[in-house]
Amino acid sequence: MKKTPSFLNQNQPLNTCMIMNKTAREAVITCRNAVYDGCDAFGIQIDRLLREERTEEKLGSIYKAMGNRPIYITNYRKGQTELSDEQLAEDLLTYLSWGATLADVMGDYFCPSKDEITYDEVAVAKQKALIDRIHAMGKEVLMSSHTHRFMTAEEVLELAKAHQARGADISKIVAMGNTEAEEMENLRITTLLKQELDIPFLFLSGGKHCKLHRTIGPMLGCNMWLTTQKHDEHSVGAQPVCRAIRTIADNFNYDI
Repeated sequence: MKKTPSFLNQNQPLNTCMIMNKTAREAVITCRNAVYDGCDAFGIQIDRLLREERTEEKLGSIYKAMGNRPIYITNYRKGQTELSDEQLAEDLLTYLSWGATLADVMGDYFCPSKDEITYDEVAVAKQKALIDRIHAMGKEVLMSSHTHRFMTAEEVLELAKAHQARGADISKIVAMGNTEAEEMENLRITTLLKQELDIPFLFLSGGKHCKLHRTIGPMLGCNMWLTTQKHDEHSVGAQPVCRAIRTIADNFNYDI
């Protein structure tokens, strides 16, 4: 019997290739190349797809090209300001029902807030209800907060525990590392999250000194890499290339 793909309970971090193409045809080509490059899973930012490309048939063709691998989807606000968070959430559920594994629920869904995390009681209740609906579908939830700033260890732990308390299966936090000292602290915070958090996590850096954290963070406790098949206008420059991470993961020995 075919095993259901999952981002949870994996023996090692997943090399997750992010897809940010505008059309389904382009996305399928990127997926096929990423499979040859050795990715373990896929993430697709559906908010980057043109609206007319977001049909069940076209998204289904992308999911099919990903093979029997776990699929992580986003539906962020950027580029979709005409839609309410309630509409974004309903669309996220639809895209999830067409074959994806895990949904990215923003930490400030229903109440846009600093650091992409809200503590508004009404919004938090709506987030919990959304997470319950996703779990009822047999799917998984990642809660994300992109803070766009360096954060202290205490701030990161508080944010991750808020994600955990709302029912997320995975906590994702993207902070900044603009100096060597900040990046070294981000690596230390990664080890603290492994000790303190009861759910898997993905802690990433942006900024000038982000690449070390994005390369070795999974060796220290993150449950996945976010990679790109190649660097172009449809990729995030900070993300390492899929095939490079495949080589590192296959040859890095961190046994104690």
